[in-house]
Amino acid sequence: MKVKLPKGVGGGPSNMQGMLKQAQKMQEDMAALREDLDSREYEVKAGGGVVTVKINGQLQVQSIDIAPDIVDPDDIETLSDILVAAVNEAITKVNDTNNEEMNKITGSLNLGGLPGMF
Repeated sequence: MKVKLPKGVGGGPSNMQGMLKQAQKMQEDMAALREDLDSREYEVKAGGGVVTVKINGQLQVQSIDIAPDIVDPDDIETLSDILVAAVNEAITKVNDTNNEEMNKITGSLNLGGLPGMF
């Protein structure tokens, strides 16, 4: 039994070349975006603004600024909790931004179901 596929569907050479070009373009766009995202810097405040964390797109903490009035030698635990919250919030912000930006390129592609893709 022979099945006739609609025009543009199937494994024809021009269709395959077009798909390869699209895949290559997407890969180039993603590489450029990754470079841009890695170079970005983010600033997150926690504890009502008493702690500020600066982090880059590679999830490397650049600095932590602590307001002097939050430093209580008798309550280091609160300061520690605020620092952990600030760093975790900064990491979440970077990851969310990276995912949003990558989704703009990949769209609704389900790349996880294709061999060799993510």
